[in-house]
Amino acid sequence: MNSLDLIDRKIIAALMEDATQPIAQIADRVGLSQTPCWKRIQKLEATGVLTGRVALADPAQLGLGLTVFVGIEATDHGADWRDAFLTTVRKFPEVMEAYRMAGDMDYLLRVAVPDMAAYDDFYRRLTDAVPIKNLTSHFAMERLRYTTAYPVNTRDR
Repeated sequence: MNSLDLIDRKIIAALMEDATQPIAQIADRVGLSQTPCWKRIQKLEATGVLTGRVALADPAQLGLGLTVFVGIEATDHGADWRDAFLTTVRKFPEVMEAYRMAGDMDYLLRVAVPDMAAYDDFYRRLTDAVPIKNLTSHFAMERLRYTTAYPVNTRDR
């Protein structure tokens, strides 16, 4: 982990809250003038601490009202299968997140689709593309909490 001081952590927290804030507003929040604040943001980007700035959208407003968590057991754990699976997953825009897991499942996907018919189509395309030992689907009924902001410590240690 990069060594982040309190000001860096406050800048990161402010940007995760709202990346559209003017530099002057962020600088004021963290106790810097604009130029040093901007230089810190550039350094955080250059070192890979900040990886991008995006707009967040409501999936339901985009017609993507069904969220499915898909647990996958691999048929084997060799490099060839892993590479094929990763290549396949990257081709599916419905896959919002993909994780290699420890425990009962090997991989966990978060999939966003309009409805059950679209999920069934996704399921068929995925299982046709790569051999899978077991696939378990968990359908989200309601999103209770969602954030993209990590819990950065913005207090002096």
